[in-house]
Amino acid sequence: MDTFDQLTDDLRYQQAIASVKKLIASLDLSPREKAGLEAEINHLHGVLQKLEDQVLHIAAFGMVGRGKSSLLNALVGQTVFQTGPLHGVTRQAEGITWQVESDQQIYSATLASKTPDQVSDQVTDQASSQPVSSQIASSAQTAARVELIDTPGIDEVAGDKRQAIAQKIARQADLILFVVASDLTQLEHDALMELYQAGKPVLLVFNKSDQYAQSDRTQILEKIQTVHLASRIPAENIVMAAAAPLIKKAIRQPDGQLRMFTERGPADVSALKLRILEILQREGKALVALNTLLYADDINQQVVEQKLALRDRAADDTIWKTVLTKSVAVALNPLTVIDLLSGAAIDVALIVALARLYGIEMTQKGAAQLLKKIALSLGGLTVSELAITFGLSGLKSVLAAAAIPTGSLTASPYVSVALAQATVSGVSTYAIAQVTKTYLANGATWGKGGPKAVVAEILSELDEDSIMQQIRQELTAKLELQTRWTKSNP
Repeated sequence: MDTFDQLTDDLRYQQAIASVKKLIASLDLSPREKAGLEAEINHLHGVLQKLEDQVLHIAAFGMVGRGKSSLLNALVGQTVFQTGPLHGVTRQAEGITWQVESDQQIYSATLASKTPDQVSDQVTDQASSQPVSSQIASSAQTAARVELIDTPGIDEVAGDKRQAIAQKIARQADLILFVVASDLTQLEHDALMELYQAGKPVLLVFNKSDQYAQSDRTQILEKIQTVHLASRIPAENIVMAAAAPLIKKAIRQPDGQLRMFTERGPADVSALKLRILEILQREGKALVALNTLLYADDINQQVVEQKLALRDRAADDTIWKTVLTKSVAVALNPLTVIDLLSGAAIDVALIVALARLYGIEMTQKGAAQLLKKIALSLGGLTVSELAITFGLSGLKSVLAAAAIPTGSLTASPYVSVALAQATVSGVSTYAIAQVTKTYLANGATWGKGGPKAVVAEILSELDEDSIMQQIRQELTAKLELQTRWTKSNP
């Protein structure tokens, strides 16, 4: 059965690796989008590397002064993380690799030589004594590397940024050590519930247990488990520790008087080590696979959202440039037929360009068919545009023809008529483009309501007056430049 479980977990682990690889391969990003999403893409590759290297992250959380750094130093057996009397010594997340192999060998040998009752006696002051497996040395489920991460205190003054770092690490962590040193404060309770609701496995570590009498420790633990946690965290996941215990000593002075003082004693984190090693043995690889997949999915959601935002901005830039291009073309062409043909050609080209931005293949014929469907769905707007185009184009042609014999006296009326026609044409193109963008962003589908529903929604949100004013302003500037260039180059 153990061999079967191991093979099953290994298979699931390989499936997790394959899932992340597939996720990366299916991103479908343009070079511009890759540049804008470089950080997120690197995170996904980091997630894949973590899976392939079988790295398990254990993060310590808690308020300032609860001894998180001292606890992690005690686990690795050396002073790695900074500690001190100053408020909030840990300013940013820090990590170190924990060489678990030696601890596995020591504790497996210890457990193998003892009965379950003796093991329970050794793990003193634990919330609930339970037999620990004597097969911890087996590495079937254990991750290849364990990294311990220290985080800033959750109650840091003006520590919004540091708390954000801690929350980010929490999303990446596979196992969380929530360190307390007394009964829970409201802030600790709230933070612990957030972690619990996020579905992260949590060990509640009661540090500085040496500073309490046995009866006080028991009472505090019972209150934490029954009142604050409502038994949400299993009793075996609440452990005692004394990362930097204070030992009282007395020295007799030459005058015969006793002088009392305190000094740091050896760390006692045996119960915590046992519990961590048991979890690693039983479900280490499963924790890495599950939490890494959840984190990868979170990153992927960010990539998708930002990719759509980038495409949306690129589409808006393309739309606005095309609107102005069409407006200028309509304003400068005095012939009605040329206005209509050039305007339609520009609309078709715009649809093809938008399709390319959204990664959808579309020919000019397909774009023309889509334009026809949108135009029919737009209804009154395109009919109005057609009538105005024919009417104003005719008037514009007359004014343009009269400009020479009248000594350009009709130039000013011509510009006014051209602006009016071009503005209406530009608004129509803008509306068509917004409908097209919505259609493409939905994967080239109209949704349940069909094209008329999409068009109705776009038109209801369209601020025609604002768009017309903006087109008129930019078009006037362009026409003035065109007029000055024409006069200087007769």
